[in-house]
Amino acid sequence: MISHLERRRPESWASLAAGLKHRWMIPFRAFEWLWEWVAYALSHWSFLEVLEYLGSFSVLIGVIFYFSESGDRVKQRHYQAWQVINTAQGKGGSGGRIEALQELNKDNVQLVGVDVSSAFLQGIKLEHADLLRADISAADLRGSDLRFSDFTYADLRSTNFRGSDLQSASFSNADLKDADLVDVNLAGAKLDGADLSEADLRSANLNGVRWRQIRSIKMANIAGVKAPPEGFIQWALQNGAVDAPHADE
Repeated sequence: MISHLERRRPESWASLAAGLKHRWMIPFRAFEWLWEWVAYALSHWSFLEVLEYLGSFSVLIGVIFYFSESGDRVKQRHYQAWQVINTAQGKGGSGGRIEALQELNKDNVQLVGVDVSSAFLQGIKLEHADLLRADISAADLRGSDLRFSDFTYADLRSTNFRGSDLQSASFSNADLKDADLVDVNLAGAKLDGADLSEADLRSANLNGVRWRQIRSIKMANIAGVKAPPEGFIQWALQNGAVDAPHADE
């Protein structure tokens, strides 16, 4: 709220000058006395009061416009993130894609069909990401957080997931040929229709994994898998998987 204090009328110059003890103070006191009268006069000018209200009103208008345009700013941010991703398509390195993908996922934007093949995305955090039909082949996702993400029908050939957290992720009908899944957490993951041929699953956590509808596990390395579901090891070996603790075996 704007409050206005009415200024007291300044003393007359004769009364003020009579009270001065030293003559050298007269110019300084006269200068101050002059501005006291200016301030007194302006305090009774309604136009200035109106300008003060208008200044406060303009601040309010600015706040309203800021929030009304927030949707446009979000769209612009998403557009720029997609530009980063698409410009770097097919190239190695990160190229800013880690930050762009994380920002889009944080805003619950679907990443369906995104192409980040051969990208360096080590340590990316894409929990609950919608990566349906994405092309992530030959990408480096070591040590990433991909819990609860949806890789249904995704191209994950030769993708490096080593040491990543893939808990409860969905790989339904995904192509995981030659994928590096060493020491990953696949607890609760869905592998219905997934192609795991030649994948490296050494030391992977398979606790509660949905495996019975796996399309192919031929030549996949299952050495040292942790908490495998009952019957998985026998089934995998019968269907062409190998138990080779050392990768060159």
